[in-house]
Amino acid sequence: MKIYQIIFLLVLFSCTHSDGTPNASENKVETLVSGQLEHGDQESAVIPVVESLGPEIFEGLVDIRSYNSDIYVDLKYASEDNFMGFPLYERMKRAYLQPDVAKRLNYCQIYLSALDTNLHLLVYDAARPVSVQKLMWDALDTVPPALRGKYVSNPANLSLHNMGCAVDLTICNAEGVALDMGAGYDDFRDIAFPNKEAKYLKTGELTKEQHKNRLLLRKVMASQKFRQLPTEWWHYNAYSREVARSMFKALEVEPY
Repeated sequence: MKIYQIIFLLVLFSCTHSDGTPNASENKVETLVSGQLEHGDQESAVIPVVESLGPEIFEGLVDIRSYNSDIYVDLKYASEDNFMGFPLYERMKRAYLQPDVAKRLNYCQIYLSALDTNLHLLVYDAARPVSVQKLMWDALDTVPPALRGKYVSNPANLSLHNMGCAVDLTICNAEGVALDMGAGYDDFRDIAFPNKEAKYLKTGELTKEQHKNRLLLRKVMASQKFRQLPTEWWHYNAYSREVARSMFKALEVEPY
């Protein structure tokens, strides 16, 4: 391990989680729910990184790249590459999080860089307006609410995304090519469930290499106490919903 990588690790684990100033640096939905969505070569394709546009700070949330520009961003809901099949964000092009959460994600990237300088966190979604959450919830209206909650949080209860306390992400190389996780983003099939990995490793549907990539992401995110959702390999929470509700307000609409 190179000396600067060791320094990164020492800095990472000596830092606290206190706030700080940022460094200057109905067809497709039905198919998806039934587990038949074809993701093709999504994980091996070169992913375009969305440029950061819009306010750096919005309603108390901060652009994650203002903390660490080594974190890549490809907002799926700002494009057609999502389970709805059309852009859900009209204006939002930056990935926003609560300052403390963005700072923790910064340390995750520092840790990942210390492990491999060619690897980057690639964010698919971060803070999500409640207005968009409702669109997603309503799109699955043919699914019973109890089951629907496995795929999309009920906007009436708020998602941690709505409060800037959750992030959807993967790992990619310097060219933006995502590591193969064995299932795509927003893949509703059971093979995307972290709590069912043992089953798919046994059948060979999830390879050891794909599982290794998931474990790397898990290790990096756990270094800053992010907790993974058991039904989505890409989703990590910074706080419990109860704690987040007591500390933060929800982002109701997109920034203007």
